[in-house]
Amino acid sequence: MPAANDSLPERERLDRLRLIRTENVGPVTFRQLLARYRSATATLEALPDLARRGGRRRPLKVPTAADIDREITANRRAGARLLVLGDSGYPVRLAATSDAPPCLSVAGDPALLARSSVAVVGARNASLNGARFAGLLARAFGVAGFAVVSGLARGIDAAAHQGSLATGTVAVLAGGIDVVYPPEHADLLRRIAESGAAVAEMPVGTVPQARHFPSRNRIIAGLSLGTVVVEAARRSGSLITARRALDQGREVFAVPGSPLDPRCSGCNALIQEGAALLVQEADDVLDVLRAVPPAVQAAGSLREDVAEFPAVETDDTARRLILDALGPEPVPVDELIRGCQLSAPIVATVLLEAELAGQIDRYPGNLVARRLDAPA
Repeated sequence: MPAANDSLPERERLDRLRLIRTENVGPVTFRQLLARYRSATATLEALPDLARRGGRRRPLKVPTAADIDREITANRRAGARLLVLGDSGYPVRLAATSDAPPCLSVAGDPALLARSSVAVVGARNASLNGARFAGLLARAFGVAGFAVVSGLARGIDAAAHQGSLATGTVAVLAGGIDVVYPPEHADLLRRIAESGAAVAEMPVGTVPQARHFPSRNRIIAGLSLGTVVVEAARRSGSLITARRALDQGREVFAVPGSPLDPRCSGCNALIQEGAALLVQEADDVLDVLRAVPPAVQAAGSLREDVAEFPAVETDDTARRLILDALGPEPVPVDELIRGCQLSAPIVATVLLEAELAGQIDRYPGNLVARRLDAPA
């Protein structure tokens, strides 16, 4: 396997791996910490005090350099390499999203992640016609020069991968890079890794749980210029992918279906709401994506990188006010700022400290909630 062409100093790269594997550090907090302290090395030194100010009494669990060496070795044994946010090979469209995974395991050809791509997702219990149409779309996208991204699930995902195996397909896994789910797709994943690429955010050996799939879906959307939904119920993971694509400023497309088929209700709703463009053939998607300016195709977004995170002093009064305003139901951070009548930097700092202390959880869409089982 070729060596990574890294733009990060080796010490910083290893410390970024240590940071994202640290207890209570998620993707949003990772970027906020780097924006505030400018390096993972400085952040690791500051973590104990930040967690203490957030109410943490026990030390945070921070991996050692030896722990990270073992993870790197485990990836190599699984036929994968690690890409860290900041590496020159990290996919730039994904890096442009606010909650980009700080670390990715990649098996196969990482260069495929830089190609203009389109996601094709949909129902696991797809109809024969739905799966056939997804495969035809994927094949047409591949012939047009686009990589096809999907989630290796049964039904539409599998059809999309199979339709684009010859031209380049990317499978985004919910668990570790070495864990095949569903198990019957072991051969499909092997073929994808041989001719395309497979990526995973979770560490090697992680068995996917229900909470991992929405996180996987944001990566599918983040890698792609646009997302095509083929058969999806109103409450489905595919609609989560579509909503995340909309949040990221990407294009969303949907294939209409019969009002009598519940598998089509989500696609029809996206079209009816004006959230998705109607798709009857591959050119309906290709014409839109080809019109995206080349600079945006390369970067996937015109969004600036994370702004500098100001260091502000907080006090117990502000902490109590913010934490008392939170409950177990997620609320938007902007709403929290308005409700507490505190400055955005103060609220952001309190939330940062509280997350490190295990007092709150973050959710997609810049939502936060109080953890009722917070550790002492």
